Amino acid sequence: MSAGSAARGAFSTLSSNLFITLPIPRTNLKGQTYIVTGSNTGLGFEASRHINKLGAEKLIMAVRSISKGETARAEILRSTGREESSIEVWELDMGRHESIKNFAARVATTLPRIDGVLANAGIMVDKFKLVGDDESTLSINVVGTFLLFALLVPKLRESAERFNIAPRYTIPNSALHYMAPLKELENNMDIFTTLNDPQKADMAGRYPLSKLLVIYACRELAEKINADGKTSLTAIIINTPNPSYCKSALAQGTQAGRSTAGRVMEKLLARSTEEGSRALVHGVVSGVQTNGEYLTNCHVECPSSSVTSAKGVRIQKQFVGVLVDKLVRIAPEVSSYLK
Repeated sequence: MSAGSAARGAFSTLSSNLFITLPIPRTNLKGQTYIVTGSNTGLGFEASRHINKLGAEKLIMAVRSISKGETARAEILRSTGREESSIEVWELDMGRHESIKNFAARVATTLPRIDGVLANAGIMVDKFKLVGDDESTLSINVVGTFLLFALLVPKLRESAERFNIAPRYTIPNSALHYMAPLKELENNMDIFTTLNDPQKADMAGRYPLSKLLVIYACRELAEKINADGKTSLTAIIINTPNPSYCKSALAQGTQAGRSTAGRVMEKLLARSTEEGSRALVHGVVSGVQTNGEYLTNCHVECPSSSVTSAKGVRIQKQFVGVLVDKLVRIAPEVSSYLK
C-alpha cells in the first residue's frame, strides 16, 4: 500500500458518499432467476428486496439460518406485494465447503436458469480464527466465494447457451482495497500458508486484503472462463462493485467498528444500506463491459495500483494460480475450466 493509493481510496469514499446519489435500479427482471448469498440482513437483504421488486421470477435467498431467512423473505414479500413463489430460502454456509457443494448441486438440478448471483456473504473481523483450513476472512470472503463460483460455472454456461444471456457473478468490494498491505503477498510462492499463520497474520489489514484478492481473482478468472471462443453475448460476467461505506453490521466484528468513534463516523458519512445495495444490484444486472472489473458508483473504476502496477500483475497471477490449485483440491471437477 502506498500513501497515494490510500489517499485515493479515502477520497473515493468521501466524494462518493458526500456528493453522489446512486440511481435506483429500474431494470425489468421478468422471467429471470437470481441468487443472493447472505441475504437476510444488510446490503444482501436490501439487494434482494430490489431484485424481487424488479420482477424476478425467482429469487433464491441463500442463508446460514433458514429461520432468519424466512423472516427476511416474509418482510420482502410484504413490502413488494409479490407472490410467495417468487422467493425461496435455501441453506448455505460459506465457511463450509460441503455446504457450498451441496448448494451448487441443488442449483444444478433444481433451477432451470441463473441470470445472476450476488455473492454478498462476507465478514470483517480483527481476531484470527481458522474456519476449515483457512483464516476466517479468507475462508469466507475469498475461498468460499470462488468455490461457489467455480461450482456454478457449468450452470452459468448452460444458462448462457440455452437462453442466449450473459449470466453475472457479482462480489461486493470496498475502497479499502486501496489500503491493503502487500507484505504477506510479496515474494511468496506459498501465499495461503503465510496468510494462515496466526503468528504472522496482519488482521488489521485482513479485510482490505481480502477485497484486493477478490479483484485479482475476478480479473484473472474473467479471461480464463471465457477463453473458449464464446461470444460476448453469452460470456459469463464476473465483476466486483464497491457500494462504498454503508450502514451495516459488517464492521461489528472489529473493535473499531464497535467503538463510539466508529458509530459516529457511520452516522456522519455512511450511505444508507438501501442506497449501497443499489450498487450491488447494478453489478448483478450489468453488461459485458463490466467483466473482470472493479466498479464504483455504478461505473467501471480503475482499482488500486496494487492491481495495475507490474508488481500487482505479478502478484495477481501468482495468487490466482495458488487459489485455483486450492479450489481444484477441494472440488476436482472444476479443473477442466479453471486450469
